Amino acid sequence: MKNPIQFAAVATFILLLHNLLITTADLTSDSEALLQFASAVPHVRKLNWNSTIPICISWVGITCNNEGTRVIAIHLPGLGLFGPIPPNTIGKLDALRILSLRSNFLNGTLPFDISSIPSLQFLYLQHNYFSGNIPPSLSPQISILDLSFNSFSGNIPQTLKNLTHLTSLNLQFNSFSGLLPDFNLTRLRLLNVSYNLLNGSIPSSLQKFPASSFAGNSFSCGLPSNQCSSLTSSPSPSPHYSPSMPIHPKKHNKKLSTGAILAIAIGGFLLLLLLAVFLFCFLKKKDGDSVGELTVKAVPPGKNEKSDDFGSGVQAAEKNKLVFFEGSTYNFDLEDLLRASAEVLGKGSYGTAYKAILDEGTTVVVKRVREVGVAEKEFDQHMEFVGRIGRHPNIVSLCAYYYSKDEKLLVYEYIITGSLSALLHGIESSIHPGTRGIGRTPLDWDTRVKISLGAAKGISHIHTEGGARFTHGNIKSSNILLTADFDGCVSDLGLAPLMNFLPTKPRCIGYYAPEVIETRKFTQKSDVYSFGVLLLELLTGKSPLPSSGHDEVVDLPRWVRSVVREEWTAEVFDEELMKYPHVEEEMVQMLQIGLACVARVPDMRPSMDEAVKMIADLRSSDSSEYRASSEDNRSNVQTP
Repeated sequence: MKNPIQFAAVATFILLLHNLLITTADLTSDSEALLQFASAVPHVRKLNWNSTIPICISWVGITCNNEGTRVIAIHLPGLGLFGPIPPNTIGKLDALRILSLRSNFLNGTLPFDISSIPSLQFLYLQHNYFSGNIPPSLSPQISILDLSFNSFSGNIPQTLKNLTHLTSLNLQFNSFSGLLPDFNLTRLRLLNVSYNLLNGSIPSSLQKFPASSFAGNSFSCGLPSNQCSSLTSSPSPSPHYSPSMPIHPKKHNKKLSTGAILAIAIGGFLLLLLLAVFLFCFLKKKDGDSVGELTVKAVPPGKNEKSDDFGSGVQAAEKNKLVFFEGSTYNFDLEDLLRASAEVLGKGSYGTAYKAILDEGTTVVVKRVREVGVAEKEFDQHMEFVGRIGRHPNIVSLCAYYYSKDEKLLVYEYIITGSLSALLHGIESSIHPGTRGIGRTPLDWDTRVKISLGAAKGISHIHTEGGARFTHGNIKSSNILLTADFDGCVSDLGLAPLMNFLPTKPRCIGYYAPEVIETRKFTQKSDVYSFGVLLLELLTGKSPLPSSGHDEVVDLPRWVRSVVREEWTAEVFDEELMKYPHVEEEMVQMLQIGLACVARVPDMRPSMDEAVKMIADLRSSDSSEYRASSEDNRSNVQTP
């Protein structure tokens, strides 16, 4: 009996030793694959991955299973990872459940061996530069798939129908084209394919999702506001005409004779001629009544321009025609304003701004606008409209205005902190644009986020309350004024639509969208582009204006793209921001928002409402990730 017992004990010992060797080999294989990935992919923040320290306890961003035998999660968001993911690295981790590489600068195609890891459940690759097609082979266990804010293209693969565990699918802001597959997945709770190049109709099984999930595409029907019509239905057996049936001329229709056609043509020509004569006489009379309407007296140059400069065109009989808006608390009249001591604050795209101090100590800003392209009645109506939609905490209030043939004045409340441009670049930037001068106020990261969010809210309010065609048209850092609490406020609201010219000086067009320079027309999407340039300016500390002694425009979006795609370096960010720890991920995410706003194709840019939400969610982006993971526990571990 003794021998069988001894034999069983030896066999058990050998089996345990064999399992231990297999486990060690598996964990060793995982660590070797991760080290190969780290050595092949450049990264700004250093990783403490080292074969001399325990992988499951000490490696930043790595989580192992409870037994400590396999790597099951990788969390490396916002580390400045750059370049393609090499095959046969992460893809070798066949026990991996969670992979989060979001908010980096990874590019190239997504390796097949990663997407097909059999145990993979959560894949977060948003806010990178991946391109090409989605691999057709995806892990059947995937529950959350987020590939948003990349450059993926091609068709959305039909194989997504097979992902029966899928609960969240985010593909927005890519370049997917073709038809949207009918997923019909019972567990799918979140779907977003907005801002791609998709077309056709939205499958009926997906019409339960909100319209925002499909915005920015060319769907012919399926949205709540655009239900499928008979254009996509099968031909009706009814003998009556329907849009899906071709029209065939009936045999009893007779063609018009040549004489009838000639008579119609002559009659139409005479009618058009009569209408043209009438319009000519009417416009000639109107021009005679409004001679000199757009004439603005020139302001002599000089640093200390007096109050009579901005009132030089005021007519004696119109001294009290200063129009205040409802709710204004000011009680001065035009005479008081003209007697005020004034100093020039700056000369902008549409006129000169003065700081005016009235006798009772009230301080306001008076803007003397030039080359207004509308008559008085239209000007009054527009100002009433601007005064109404301008009532918002993040918009500089327009208090009053004055209109005459030779003078147009706008009165704003005075904001003491000044403009974002002055704080970011210094007071010399008004003399030498593009350079940093004296008097510059260092702005920390929290302040810059607060300024950008305030400005975004102001522009979003303008777009929402003004209607689909109403724009600001002149978003730039010198038009973002700051309160004492550093809330960003948008100024110069409503001026662009009044002007009969488009500013083309280099100090202006650095913020203009490419289509504005080409068509000379502003849209809400061109406002989004200008706001995107503003975000890049906040992040890089560089001005999109010409540097001293040069006239060429600084294409800030192009410079940023070239840096992050070709030779990633932390120098893309303002050096003042690099001294603040633990904000790299937020800075990268804000950079991605800015780059989305300056997309070359207008339809690929987000709306301002979406930009507000993305900035507001900047610090809560982890909330959507798998809560059972160890990402929250990892927050106390600092990356060297």
